[in-house]
Amino acid sequence: MPPDATLARRPRTLAAGVVDALGERIRDGRLAPGDKLPTEAEVMAEFCVSRTVVREAISKLQAGGMVETRHGVGTFVVGAGDASAFRIEPQQLATLRDVIAVLELRIGVEVEAAGLAAQRRSEADLAAMRAALQAFAAALEEGRDAVAADFQLHSEIARATHNEHFAGLLATLGVQIIPRARLEAAGVIDPARQAYLRRVHAEHESIVDAIAAQDAEAARAAMRTHLANSRERRRRAVGAR
Repeated sequence: MPPDATLARRPRTLAAGVVDALGERIRDGRLAPGDKLPTEAEVMAEFCVSRTVVREAISKLQAGGMVETRHGVGTFVVGAGDASAFRIEPQQLATLRDVIAVLELRIGVEVEAAGLAAQRRSEADLAAMRAALQAFAAALEEGRDAVAADFQLHSEIARATHNEHFAGLLATLGVQIIPRARLEAAGVIDPARQAYLRRVHAEHESIVDAIAAQDAEAARAAMRTHLANSRERRRRAVGAR
């Protein structure tokens, strides 16, 4: 079956395109409650996307109340979703104060996620985190920002909790929760910004090292430090204005 016209019509992000296409099939009845979704491999092949994109899309559908995943069995349609499902719209991230508010939310959620990931992570989870770290480092070496890799790492940590609600919430929030995605210019980064991103990378490594060591308290502390540093940087920016 060719990809739905929805995917071509609204090319926002790859994951959003898959969500739109599968969501439309659920809403118009082509995928009815109780039906099993295609496998990850089938969705990857149909939409020409990576496994990471498919997992992000499924997490968004879960967060919207449209599907549920039964571990070891598959993902099944539960309904057309809840229009009142929690989300943060782009216009709610228009200012530095908005971004600080989201960072406060992330601290509340992701600190505990890091601790649970340390307790529950598998070797496959660790491999996915390290792949995201490598993608971040590669972007820096090429003089580019690493927003996508940054969000990928936080998403992999959420998935490593093996509690689908953590991953679903991050997927619902989307890559826009990375402050640089909206507040800083894209393109080649200057030396000062590159130095900052190297510090971010070191903080990420500390989080993953603690998760690898299965040290839940160290993982929580490392995540809190990382997100609090980002929040304080934005607070200073507000104060300077």
